[in-house]
Amino acid sequence: MLEYLLFILAAALAGVGTGLVGLSAATAMVPILIVLCPSFSGETGAYQATAIALASDILGSAVTTATYIKHRNIDLRRGWIMLVCIVSMCTLGSLAAWRAGNVVLGGFTLFLTFCIGIRFLVKPDTQRADTAARGGKLDGKGVAISLFFGLTIGFGTGFVGTGGGMMMLVVFTVFLGMDLKSAVGTSTFIMTFTALIASVSHILIHPAIVLERWPVLALCITVATAASLISARFANRVDSRTVGLVTGVILTVMGAVLIGLNYWEQLRRVPYLASTLLCFGKLLLFILPAAAVLIVLNYTLKIPRPVFRKLLHLVAFSSTAVAVYVADNWQAASLTLALFAAVVYPALCLAQSWRGYDQLFVQKKPGEIKRSLLLLFLSEAALVAVCWGLFGLPYIAVTAILMWGTGDGAAALVGQRYGKHHVCLPLADPKKTWEGSGAMAAVSAAVGTVCLTLTSAAPWYARLSAVLVTALFGAYTELISRGGDDTVTVPVVNAAVLLACHFLLRI
Repeated sequence: MLEYLLFILAAALAGVGTGLVGLSAATAMVPILIVLCPSFSGETGAYQATAIALASDILGSAVTTATYIKHRNIDLRRGWIMLVCIVSMCTLGSLAAWRAGNVVLGGFTLFLTFCIGIRFLVKPDTQRADTAARGGKLDGKGVAISLFFGLTIGFGTGFVGTGGGMMMLVVFTVFLGMDLKSAVGTSTFIMTFTALIASVSHILIHPAIVLERWPVLALCITVATAASLISARFANRVDSRTVGLVTGVILTVMGAVLIGLNYWEQLRRVPYLASTLLCFGKLLLFILPAAAVLIVLNYTLKIPRPVFRKLLHLVAFSSTAVAVYVADNWQAASLTLALFAAVVYPALCLAQSWRGYDQLFVQKKPGEIKRSLLLLFLSEAALVAVCWGLFGLPYIAVTAILMWGTGDGAAALVGQRYGKHHVCLPLADPKKTWEGSGAMAAVSAAVGTVCLTLTSAAPWYARLSAVLVTALFGAYTELISRGGDDTVTVPVVNAAVLLACHFLLRI
């Protein structure tokens, strides 16, 4: 069952890469299959994974191409030589791949995934300043470039099953002067044929791919095609820089995680490093797909800005529960949350110069998002260290943060829409309302009740008393917290009250 969930994840990431920037499905799919799925760890595992990825690429590239054609983002007049060369070399590369085996395929694919992600983060637009007119003829230099890269990319696509889309994208934008979206549309058009030829070659050479792996093959094709269609529609609605940044973040993190898993035995010798990296990787497998889905839905469904902001917060604060659940020990959970803060803060510092940053993250003031996330994950790390490491009560940290996160979201949404009666209490922020505070207390109490019911064997009246007292203290702390400080103050107060209730009421 777990493997099938990994198959779905691999195919979904592959489809997103194809639809966003025309990446071969194997860029994402092959590393996940050969590293995380035991059934692909045999002698021909990498070859079979490549064949399944290529087969998934056929419909994925086709529906992506159709979407880009619909938006007139394709330029075959400048790409036809590449098409002919690449298609002609695919079969030869596939034959060579069969002789190469797992070592060449697996190692190359893992590092290529990471490098492609870094390339997009450094230069998300990919294209040069002197973009050529769409449909313009190739000059002599363009013909020579097309022949050279067409032959080498064609062989590489058949051999490795990955990298062809990215390489075509770089050639089309950097050397042939296409704009990014035309380059993606043209490369996915070519990949439709190369994926068909290469996958058929792989299957003819090794028929067990169809005879033994047909359930995996059918599942991956279906998921990858659907993800390609959705992400292609998203890519054609936003600017090229947004597409590049999203792809860069996903591929860089995924490549780093998979490289770490591939060299797991060496990493296990370092105290706490292996358990922390494993926990960090599992946390990313939750955060990145969840955030990516929300971003795509936001652009396609036009989610109201306050609601989208709180949905992003939901992903962030629920990370504590995920880290605690997947960690082997409190050190791994706490270090994972601190590591995530150390990674995400500089990434957001670099991304804030992007013109769509404020709109994407719905900032109230400049620098608010990166500061809030830094404080949130560091406070989560500290609470896990205290509650789990010092007292042996990990559920206290999880309950405290979930009560704050859900209650804060309810307070904001209810207060903004229905808040009419402002609070007049000592130290309270006069801008906040009774309606919002009441919603926070109610939702916090409900979530706290669920958490303690699942984790504590105390009598129901003890659990209920604890969550009601905590909800009231948390709601008042939120009232007196200003400038976004409730990200730290409310979870800390919640945890302190719950710890007190644990010793007084034995919850």
